[in-house]
Amino acid sequence: MNSLDRRRPIRLLSQQQLKTAGNRPEQSFPQFPLFSTTLQQSRTRESPKGTTILEPSQGTPNSRRAAGDTWPAWRGAAVRPRVQFRPRRAPPQWPTWPPARATNLILADDGYGGHSALFPATSKELRKALRPNTKMVWFESPSNPLLKVVDIAAVSKIVKAHNSECLVLVDNTFMSPFFQNPLAFGADVVLHSLTKYINGHSDVVMGCLMTDSERLEAHFLFQQLAVGSVPSSFDVYLVLRGIKTLHLRMRQHHSNAISVARWLETDPRVERVLYPELKSHPQHEVHKKQTSGMSGMISFYLRTDLEGSRRFLANLKVFTLAESLGGYESLAELPSLMTHASVPPETRRTLGITDNLIRLSIGCEDKFDLISDLNNAMETATGESRRE
Repeated sequence: MNSLDRRRPIRLLSQQQLKTAGNRPEQSFPQFPLFSTTLQQSRTRESPKGTTILEPSQGTPNSRRAAGDTWPAWRGAAVRPRVQFRPRRAPPQWPTWPPARATNLILADDGYGGHSALFPATSKELRKALRPNTKMVWFESPSNPLLKVVDIAAVSKIVKAHNSECLVLVDNTFMSPFFQNPLAFGADVVLHSLTKYINGHSDVVMGCLMTDSERLEAHFLFQQLAVGSVPSSFDVYLVLRGIKTLHLRMRQHHSNAISVARWLETDPRVERVLYPELKSHPQHEVHKKQTSGMSGMISFYLRTDLEGSRRFLANLKVFTLAESLGGYESLAELPSLMTHASVPPETRRTLGITDNLIRLSIGCEDKFDLISDLNNAMETATGESRRE
């Protein structure tokens, strides 16, 4: 019996929501609702004549920023209140914008490479790092690329004991809502890169924030509309399309990844495998407590140097050399030179992001093809065949 049988998956959508999310009655045939989400490009609505114009707080569509049909369809699809944003206009600091003077933010030392250019790590010890002016604690679980697992409930308890108004934000991109729901463990805000697993087709750049707090949702929505960070109707349409197969894809990602991780763990050409579903993972028990499985993200240390890592990546045939993750296709990358190249070299070495650390995003292809591809590339990189 695998972990998916033992732990019930966390659903982003109910079956009824999956079926009807975004459906709009066609004007000519209101008795026959459309089965799939429509792509509504128009963002301008005519106000009813002879009636009192509603205040924005009462739901009046705000020009192009909130008037389309496709965007509300996505907002109505997720279980929790949410705000989604488009790229470039909403970088990772968006939830904290505009920052107040003398505001302290705590960010985990291992995470998305772009963070290091925005926030230096304050401290590895949360209790010592918390200050009277700390407004937010931000972390990923599992982290990128070392797949460290954070006890979300424990962190939330510590933070709230220090200051009940301090926000706990969890980047849940690596897990998707199918496998982990940080809100259930005390987080205030959950961030997802919809580009990854939720969309699942590598053809959208988009993100979202989820929260249980009506106050926070109103704040985020105001910020979103104020700066015009609203996704296009087509991007929302693509995400709504992808989300309907999320449960199918995540099960396949998990099944493939656990097979690949177990294979890597028994290979003498591999120093160490980082995958929370493995019992060898240092936070395996914490992972089991707060998730119902694991995605396709694996990192491992190959017994080689930088040139060997380059040879390994260059000789992959099924895996594609690319920085992203969460799509159907399997990807491989070298964090030290790619996703985390902006992190200072000394910091990378301290964290363990060395030149022989490989990050994999396991896709939905045949698992035997994936294992064979890894084996062949390892032979070229190390000059050694696998010894059983």
